[in-house]
Amino acid sequence: MTDYWLKQTSDKPLFPELLWSRPENKQTAGKLLIIGGNQHGFVSPGAAFRAAEAGGIGQIRLLLPDSLRPYVGKHFDGGELAPSTPSGSFAKAALAMFLDSADWADGVLLAGDLGHNSETAIVLEAFLNKYKGQLTLTGDAIDYFLASDSMLLRRPNSLLVPSFVQLQKLIASTNFTKALTSNMAVNILVDDLHQFTLDKEAAILTEHNGQLLTAYNSQVCTTKSNDNNDLTAISAKAAVWWLQNPGKTLAAISTSLL
Repeated sequence: MTDYWLKQTSDKPLFPELLWSRPENKQTAGKLLIIGGNQHGFVSPGAAFRAAEAGGIGQIRLLLPDSLRPYVGKHFDGGELAPSTPSGSFAKAALAMFLDSADWADGVLLAGDLGHNSETAIVLEAFLNKYKGQLTLTGDAIDYFLASDSMLLRRPNSLLVPSFVQLQKLIASTNFTKALTSNMAVNILVDDLHQFTLDKEAAILTEHNGQLLTAYNSQVCTTKSNDNNDLTAISAKAAVWWLQNPGKTLAAISTSLL
């Protein structure tokens, strides 16, 4: 057991004070903006919306490309629509709505199902450059930035929730001297994440070998995962707890996993 490896279980939370100090009503439970979807996929933003509601968020805005207009009201209880490309992903003109909605929110979740579109890449990069608040990314939102570690890993107020494969690619894109392997032991991954996050601004949350690992500022917290390892739902709940506990990044994200 090292001083940077923190272990918690459902009956032994590391930060019990957070469990007992949750907001008592929606007015004080924070506001979350969820962005995601494209004409051919919208499962992730819908799953994030439901998980955020179950996680105790106060208010939610769901921002979708207007190519999904036929589905709003059928598959979503609500949703605001931003300009889309001819292929159905977010267009550059969507940036203004991204920023306006983010200004309303206490935190933003890029939930995925964004597709792979060069114009969407431009609006996402512009959004990351302009928006300075709490930002959580998961799913294919992370794919857009795998070759630009400075934008993700060196951005303050960022939480990345990658799959293990995405984490491998993210670390490989940097000058980190070690490569992650799919069969590596959890204690080795803990040590690697400790070293990797020594000089990084972002927090990282991932799953490996039955453990959820939260790494931030060179500390790593492990929590046994359950049978449902849906990273979209996990990221939404983490985003909720984080915006409700600003300034307590590691504690909030780790406690959200219980």
